[in-house]
Amino acid sequence: MSNDQPPPPPGQPPEDDPFRKRPQEPPPGGPPPGGAPPPGGPPPGGPPPSYGQPPPGSPYDNPPPYGGYGGGYGGADPLAGMPPLADSGKRIVARIIDWLIVAVPLAIIGIPFKVYDRATNGNDWDDTVNSLNGGSQLVFQLITIVAYVAYDTVMTANKGQTLGKRWMKLRVAMLNDGSTPPMSTSLVRAIVLWLPALICCACLWPLLLLILILVDKPYKQGLHDKAAKTVVVSVPS
Repeated sequence: MSNDQPPPPPGQPPEDDPFRKRPQEPPPGGPPPGGAPPPGGPPPGGPPPSYGQPPPGSPYDNPPPYGGYGGGYGGADPLAGMPPLADSGKRIVARIIDWLIVAVPLAIIGIPFKVYDRATNGNDWDDTVNSLNGGSQLVFQLITIVAYVAYDTVMTANKGQTLGKRWMKLRVAMLNDGSTPPMSTSLVRAIVLWLPALICCACLWPLLLLILILVDKPYKQGLHDKAAKTVVVSVPS
């Protein structure tokens, strides 16, 4: 008989994912089973410590907002065992880098599509659109959507990092176990992140995502993170 393990189901992260959370082993000499205080009664000067509770002032004191996520390895906090949440400033810089990485090639590709006619000849928007042959403006918009969504999807599903996140030492992780998001989850995340901004809300949508990341507690999730059930964390040095 072969001892080889069956491959993981399609769409699931591999078991050897270096970022997947592992069960926490109890420390040597820890509290006895059942959380009972050590023999001899409570120490002088106060009640016994409450085992299994986060220390005062923990940034994750709030209960998780998702009822189905707390069951990872017996802890109430899905982030237990994960690196710290990413700094919001680094997330902004990483997003600007990613935007430029895709925008610069698109700016060159857009020349034959005459996307700059409006800026160069001073025509009204309707005149510019009507002057384009074969709906080239629409074709270029579709190319733009595919480029941004595909870039974010493939890079995130590969190692949880776009180039911007890699340079800023950040990564995207599944909230429930810390693993790299599979392709389907990365696609959902990329669509929510880019599609509204590229179709109708170029300024409003990124601003809305930024505000939510800054005010969301305790996981700093934008709408794209909530849709994909992911968080952005720091990469250990």
